[in-house]
Amino acid sequence: MSDANAILAKLNAGRPSLSVEFFPPKTEEGARQILKTAAAIRPFGVDFVSITYGAGGSGRDRTVDYGDVLRGIFGFEVMAHLTCVGHSRAELETVISGYANSGFGGIMALRGDPPKGETEFKPHPEGFPYASDLVAFIRQKFGKRFAIGVAGYPEKHPEAPDAATDLANLKHKVAQGADFVTTQLFFDNAHYFRFVDEARAAGITVPIVPGIMPALSLDQARKFHAFCGSRIPAELERRLLAADADPEARRKVGVDWAVEQIRELVAKGVPGLHLYVLNRPDSALELLGRIKSEKLLG
Repeated sequence: MSDANAILAKLNAGRPSLSVEFFPPKTEEGARQILKTAAAIRPFGVDFVSITYGAGGSGRDRTVDYGDVLRGIFGFEVMAHLTCVGHSRAELETVISGYANSGFGGIMALRGDPPKGETEFKPHPEGFPYASDLVAFIRQKFGKRFAIGVAGYPEKHPEAPDAATDLANLKHKVAQGADFVTTQLFFDNAHYFRFVDEARAAGITVPIVPGIMPALSLDQARKFHAFCGSRIPAELERRLLAADADPEARRKVGVDWAVEQIRELVAKGVPGLHLYVLNRPDSALELLGRIKSEKLLG
């Protein structure tokens, strides 16, 4: 089985797949943290991991280096992120070839956010303005070598004028060759279920994997709302506010809420779960432990 097929087989196995997202560290302490987290989650049977890509390509080498660590030392199947930011077509082909040489099975193809200090995305003169272009480029140059994922936004991409336009953009990304969709994080499952219903009605048939992240504080949840539009349910806000003075209590609230989300998602037959853990072993371990102890993934 090829690396790409290994990921796709997990997503179509008839039970929810489990994936975890890491970001490449920038410091020695961050390096210790990612290694500690990877070692801690390995016994939980994670199906594959993803590793993010630095703004403007700044994390390119670290993405490969730590992807190699996650694959070579810990044995994870790796899906590496890739963005259009700051790259020509030739540079993107070089990066993708590096992913292939490292044995990565998947690519999460993204347009990417503007570099730090800029508010507007500007494509490289010899690059791509949209994630759909990147998807088509990967398929043209590398065929079926990679499983390709794209991002979906249950509460609409912040830059999209409306939900219908955002959904049309997603349909176009899939039509260019994407194999599955992973969603932005959300705290209210109703947004995910509505999004999936609308996607299916629009003719999008690939797996749509929900992205889940524990809100470890009200301040953190509000930052995510400002960044990506993920609304905070009144009950979650109330619980986090009540626990505001106690970091341990806040963490418990966030993990409990994520577990409640996961219970409902699994009960309604999602194809997988993608956990945004921010390289934090404590919350990741507790969440994975709860998933395992409650046998939520069978």
